Amino acid sequence: MIGATPAFVHWFAVGFKETAAMVWLTWWPLVLGFSLSGLVQSVIPRDALRAQLGTNSPRAVAKASLLGMLSSSCSYAASAMSRALFARGSSWSNAIIFMVASTNLVIELGVLLYLLLGWQFLLAQLVGGVVMVILLALTTRVMFNARREAQLKTRVLMESPPSEHSVGSTWRDRLRDRESLALAARYTLGDLKMLRKELLAGFLVAGFLIVHVPASWWSHVFVSGHGGWTVLENALLAPLLAVVAFVCSIGNIPLAAALWAKGVTFGGVIAFIFADLITLPLLAIYRRFYGTASAWRLFALLWFVISLAGLLVNGLFHEIHLIPANHHVSALDGKFPLGATLVLNVLASVVLLATWWLAHHARRSTRSATDPVCGMTVDTSSPAATIERDGATIYFCSLRCRDRFEREHGPEGAGVVEEPGSDVRDPVCSMRVSPRDALSAVGADQLTYYFCSESCRTTFLKGARPPASRPIQLGPRAADE
Repeated sequence: MIGATPAFVHWFAVGFKETAAMVWLTWWPLVLGFSLSGLVQSVIPRDALRAQLGTNSPRAVAKASLLGMLSSSCSYAASAMSRALFARGSSWSNAIIFMVASTNLVIELGVLLYLLLGWQFLLAQLVGGVVMVILLALTTRVMFNARREAQLKTRVLMESPPSEHSVGSTWRDRLRDRESLALAARYTLGDLKMLRKELLAGFLVAGFLIVHVPASWWSHVFVSGHGGWTVLENALLAPLLAVVAFVCSIGNIPLAAALWAKGVTFGGVIAFIFADLITLPLLAIYRRFYGTASAWRLFALLWFVISLAGLLVNGLFHEIHLIPANHHVSALDGKFPLGATLVLNVLASVVLLATWWLAHHARRSTRSATDPVCGMTVDTSSPAATIERDGATIYFCSLRCRDRFEREHGPEGAGVVEEPGSDVRDPVCSMRVSPRDALSAVGADQLTYYFCSESCRTTFLKGARPPASRPIQLGPRAADE
C-alpha cells in the first residue's frame, strides 16, 4: 500500500503537469482572444441583423452567420439564443446557422486553435465553417420541411411569446461612446467566467489523455492506414466521441490537439472541433426546447453536416497540400518555455487585471446586464430569457441558467408592475405596452394592470388564468440606449 502511493501520486502529477503546460502556453492568446471578442461584442450592434433573418435568401444566410460570429458564446447560450431568434421571426435554417457560427467561427476559438494546432487548422476551421453554413442552408429543409418548421414555431411561441424589438445605435456611434470600453471589459470577463469550466475540463482531459492513454488504444477506436476509408471513418466517428466527451465550446480544442497527436486524421479532428453542439447536455436541451422527435432530427442533421464538412475540408486541403505531415504538437510536450512566453503572459495578466478593474468600477450600462447564475454579460436587447423580480428584470444567457435561478430562488408570480414610465407587460398575452396609452384595470390585489386590447382586459377581469402569465420572455426589455 505504501509503495503504491508514489506511483499513484506520480500518475496524477504527470497529468496535471501536462495540463499546466498547455495553460501556460495558451494564457496570453486566450486573454487576447477574449479581449478582442469582448470589444467586437460591445461595438458591433446586432439589432439590425436580427431583423432580417426571416427568409432563407443568401443574404439572410450570410447575415445569420455574421450575427453568430459577433455573438461569441458558449454552446448553451448559443442554443438558447438560436431559439430566441426563431421565436422572434428568424427562419429555422437561419437559427441553426446562427448557432453553429456563434460557437465555431469566433475569435477566441481561432486564437487557441492557431496556437495549439497551427495555421492550417485555423484556416480549415474558417473554410469548414463556411462549408457547414452552406450545407445547412441546403439541407435543413430536407430534415425539417415547412410543416415541421411551423410546428416548431408554434411550440416555441406557446412557451415563450416574443416581445417587441427595437434597433439600437450604429457601430460608429458606439466607437465614440465612452461606455463601449467598459462594456467590452464586462463582455470579456463574462465570457471568461462562463467558459472557465469548459476550458478547465478540456485542458485536464487533454493533459491526461496525452500522457496516459497509449496510441494503441486510439488505433482500436480510429482506424488508420486504409486511405479514404480511414478519413471517412474518422470523420463519422469523431463527432460521436464529442457527444460523450461532455466538453463543448473552445474546451474542445485541447482535446482536438490530443486526437491529432494520437494519429486521428485531419478531417476527423476538424469534425471533432465542429461537434461541440451535439454533446449529451446539448441534446437534452434540444429535447426540452423542441421535443424528442425534433431533437433527434436536429442531431442527425448536425452530425451529417459536421462529418461531411470534415470530409470536404480534408479532401480540399489534401489536394492543395496543406495537411500537416507531422502529428507532433509542441504544446503537448509538458514544457514551460520562458523568454517571450513569460513576457507575454505577464502582460496578459496585467491586461486582465486592468479589464477586471474597468469592468467593476465603470458606470453600469443599460446595454448589458450580468447573468446572476453563470456571470456572463448579456446584451439586454436580446436576452435568451428573463424573469421579473420586485419590479426589475433579471437577464439570463440561457434557459438553463434561468431554470437554475428559479430552482434556487423559487418562481415568481405574474402581474408584476414595473417602474413608472416604463413599458409594462400585459398579464394575459405578455405583450409590452405603454401605461400612457394602454387600457387598464385594477386587480384583486389592488394593483393596476395594463392591457394591449379590450379582449385581454376582459379575459383578465373574468378571472381566467392568463395563458402567458409566467414572467418569462424571449426578447428585449428595452432597446439599447
